[in-house]
Amino acid sequence: MLTKRNENRVQSEIVCIEGLVSKGHLLRKIDAAVDFTKIYEIVEKLYCKDNGRPSTDPVVLFKTAIIQHLYGISSLRRTAEEISLNVAYRWFPGYSLMERTPHFTTLSNNFCHRFTEETVERVFNWILSEINKAGYLSPEAVFIDGTHIKANANMKKAVKKAIPEAAKATANSFLRRSIRTVKITTGSRLKTTNRRKKYYYRIRDRPGVRSIS
Repeated sequence: MLTKRNENRVQSEIVCIEGLVSKGHLLRKIDAAVDFTKIYEIVEKLYCKDNGRPSTDPVVLFKTAIIQHLYGISSLRRTAEEISLNVAYRWFPGYSLMERTPHFTTLSNNFCHRFTEETVERVFNWILSEINKAGYLSPEAVFIDGTHIKANANMKKAVKKAIPEAAKATANSFLRRSIRTVKITTGSRLKTTNRRKKYYYRIRDRPGVRSIS
């Protein structure tokens, strides 16, 4: 029997975003493994305590960066759009279904003009270390300069040793994307530094199980 479904696009419902994100979602696991409140301690000196307009939560900014790198989103503009549309991406930085998410220029301006490269590198280094402690950073493979190094008995040590360099490369990559966004939207000229080595890492879906890029 042919069934035609009635569209309910304008129906009002009482929904909690917490129940819309599956318990096994990778972002839930990262959120549980990492105490993101430490970011406040790292960036506190970059904000005025008692003057100026309210800022976008720095934890939101860095969680946005994690989403972009974890899911391979090509630009900050696209990342901002995806966070607005994707329920799990909204849940991760703590936004409700109807709450307005940050504009992409807010993201790029903060990473270009507020956070120093040292600060971004320090935050990413700490995040990767916490993820590694929780068992979600894969020791199965490390890519350096595009060369695949197979896992061996000392791979866990290699991954731990590579975390600072991976954090530096990740921070530099994100800052370059932020600068490109600023150049496109404002026409400003900002210089970036090119690095020869490229470090790639994988974050596991579950500790000790298969990896996802």
